[in-house]
Amino acid sequence: MTGSGGRERRFSLGLDYGTNSVRALIVDVDSGGEIASSVFHYPGGEDGVLLDPKDPNLARQAPADYIEGFRQSVRAVLAKARRAKGFDPSRIVGIGVDATGSTPIPLARDGTPLAMTNRFRREKAAQAWLWKDHTSHAEAAEITDAVRKSGAPYLDRCGGTYSSEWFWAKILHCRRTSPDVFEAAFSWAELSDFVPAWLTGNRDPLTMARNICAAGHKAMYSDVWGGLPPADFLAGLDPALAGLRDRLYAKALTADRQAGRLSAGAAKGSGLPEGIPVAVGLLDAHAGAVGAGIRPGRLVKILGTSSCDMLVAPADSVPPDIPGICGIVPGSIVPGMYGIEAGQSAVGDIFNWFVSRLCPKEYSKGDPHANLSREAAKLKPGESGLIALDWNNGNRCVLADPLLSGLMMGQALSTSAPEIYRTLIEATAMGARVIIERLEEYGVRTGEVVCCGGIAEKNPLVMTIYADVLNRPIRTARSSQTCALGAAIFGAVAGGAYRSVEEASEKMTGPGRRGYRPDPRRASVYDRLYSIY
Repeated sequence: MTGSGGRERRFSLGLDYGTNSVRALIVDVDSGGEIASSVFHYPGGEDGVLLDPKDPNLARQAPADYIEGFRQSVRAVLAKARRAKGFDPSRIVGIGVDATGSTPIPLARDGTPLAMTNRFRREKAAQAWLWKDHTSHAEAAEITDAVRKSGAPYLDRCGGTYSSEWFWAKILHCRRTSPDVFEAAFSWAELSDFVPAWLTGNRDPLTMARNICAAGHKAMYSDVWGGLPPADFLAGLDPALAGLRDRLYAKALTADRQAGRLSAGAAKGSGLPEGIPVAVGLLDAHAGAVGAGIRPGRLVKILGTSSCDMLVAPADSVPPDIPGICGIVPGSIVPGMYGIEAGQSAVGDIFNWFVSRLCPKEYSKGDPHANLSREAAKLKPGESGLIALDWNNGNRCVLADPLLSGLMMGQALSTSAPEIYRTLIEATAMGARVIIERLEEYGVRTGEVVCCGGIAEKNPLVMTIYADVLNRPIRTARSSQTCALGAAIFGAVAGGAYRSVEEASEKMTGPGRRGYRPDPRRASVYDRLYSIY
């Protein structure tokens, strides 16, 4: 079967490595039609996350789950795609990979994760340090203090504060709390770099492709000062970090470049032919922004366990330094533009916390989120007398403090579960408003808001409240799988189907499916509640 213009149909494969699962998506590169998808849930830990009951800040993952996730998800998606007319695995022109970050993995000299060696198989410090691991909050504060005392610009484009979610803080914490793991690690790689390296067979830590998204937003990388922070600065934190620097990377690449081609070893048993171009990786939220059709003036908000807010600016329009924002990096999100990232440390995680820990039995049958949302929708803004702070997992932006905690005020003996659930939604919406106001305070236009992710797709109440609290129209993205779609777009560009990400996005994305407009009366009430927040 041929596509438009009589050409044989061409496809790309997007792999989205999220917090709890990996999703595979096959897309028609000429129309953007989504042919098939599959999901593999990581088997390790609780919902794919290795936890420690003695330390709520710890969150790790088993690297072996990533490899098994590729095999299982790809086999499943190919089985589904074969039902589509004109599909054949040989017509996949490229593979794109996105992943959570910062999720660094300690590696042996040959690129094997230490957690996959007999010595460290059961050692949590040898696993992947998931993005939401906050055990390194003290090290993050130390890095921030060291940068400020040095007068160096390493955090100027990253909001001025280093995060416990980021690369160097986690590695420094490993050095201090698990020195045996640190000493055994030849190098470290972000999950978004490890997967392309494993797929292409270029697992040498010194030569594997490293992506600008993770490097620029999480590891204080910039071409202005020659890449990663210089050895003398790192030595001031710990001499061992200075030694590690030379075993990391000198240059980070944009995700429209090829990391290599699918190796025979990785292709074996997957159903894919070897030799398919594999794009350099990128962060999952950045891929989601591309899958939602990001462009200057359009803020894309990924709503999942946490949230990420993304904007892009033309290369000739240099954004100012913005305190409390996660990064302003040339080449991230869309190559050739400045990528701007902010976000909240918990959104869906807050809703899930309430449902899993505190939800009354009468709302737990079936889908408790749907049950609570249905009842919460009957309430008016301010009716419950409640207001909350959304800092249950700390505050990523704009306070950049992982030790902050959630708070709810105004409870009475009559307070109901739907009232609390609605208030938690309102709190996350107000946290989103803080971020937008900070961006606009520094001259970054955020006119149009597009939301994507499972919450945006499944919960109209959340979108309605967000529109009212933000007091601006918002809409959901066309695709319900924007991260995987964005990865597929980068795969198509790396595979030569398009010359640029903008050209590919024009063909492979489209207008949103559903819009929400603010109600003036509700927005007025939220303005008053927001002043209290």
